[in-house]
Amino acid sequence: MFNLIMRSVDWTSGQEAMPVGRFFEYTEDHIANQFRQNGSLLLDRLRALPCLFMPEGIRDEMSYVGQINRARVVGNEVSFEYTLDTEVPPLQNNMIYANRMALDMPRDFEFSRNHWAVKDVDLYRFLLRNIRPRRQRPTVFQIPEHENIEPALASAMMPFDAGFNSVYDSIRQAADAAGLRCRRADDIWENAAIIQDVVALIDRSRVVVCDCSGRNPNVFYEAGIAHTLGREVILITQSEQDIPFDLRYLRHVRYLNNDQGRAALTEALQARMQTILGH
Repeated sequence: MFNLIMRSVDWTSGQEAMPVGRFFEYTEDHIANQFRQNGSLLLDRLRALPCLFMPEGIRDEMSYVGQINRARVVGNEVSFEYTLDTEVPPLQNNMIYANRMALDMPRDFEFSRNHWAVKDVDLYRFLLRNIRPRRQRPTVFQIPEHENIEPALASAMMPFDAGFNSVYDSIRQAADAAGLRCRRADDIWENAAIIQDVVALIDRSRVVVCDCSGRNPNVFYEAGIAHTLGREVILITQSEQDIPFDLRYLRHVRYLNNDQGRAALTEALQARMQTILGH
């Protein structure tokens, strides 16, 4: 069995609460009865179960596996403290939704209501069968053992050249309009090696925009990394001939580097980003 706690909060905080009236919704009666006695919640028994901490939604919201450490009734709520299992990567809600029958979550409405349920499912056995395996990691740069995509992060891979600053502004405007926060590698300074900053940014990004203009080898290398990591990549260019031959079959956005062309680029990128995000 496992606890399923559904609430749209910051699950990295380590402390939350749930109204008592929302306990055991979407829980079979014979299961709920095991955790009640004389009308009171048997919180110690609930604490012994692993827990799936979920925000509401069925898309790219991030859920976590962990354990409740302390719980007590405070007025009409149960206040609880918990820790997240660092050995289990965050799970996207769309993956959980796709496997909802295996997790005893057959009703769609369950994904849009704050509640605390108990499911008669072995959560860790489910994870062993369905979670992505640990990935082989490179030696030239470091990536985490498990990916951790930031759903609202976009990144721009382009030459470190002042002539591309206005183009970056256009990309950033498109991202803002689509509900994304855009960064490029020279926005950050986290590691001694620039390649580590670039790779870390790509690895966390939901969308990666690569400007192939001028056939910059660094951008080609970064586009290859983004494709290998399975990121959504949008190729842009001022000349179709700058797109590598092996990638010309992919859709790309051609633009002119003037006011009118960059405005059209912003519009095209916004539409593409919104399609990727399912807006």
